Amino acid sequence: MNATAMSSFSETDAMLAELAVLERDEQHLSAVRRRLHAQIDLGFPNDIALARERKVSADRRELHRRIDALRARLEPSLG
Repeated sequence: MNATAMSSFSETDAMLAELAVLERDEQHLSAVRRRLHAQIDLGFPNDIALARERKVSADRRELHRRIDALRARLEPSLG
């Protein structure tokens, strides 16, 4: 393998590792969001839970944006 191929392989590995971390973080945030939704839906909404849900949802959307961007960059390498 030449240096360019090795560099590309290393970059791909780094992106795959980052993707795995982002997907794990997204799963965690999704679980937190589900619990908050259950709490709110069961009739226990309060300002703290509603604010937390908005923050978690915004963080989750940002993670999805980053995951989608990373997948788009990886697609040519993996396809």
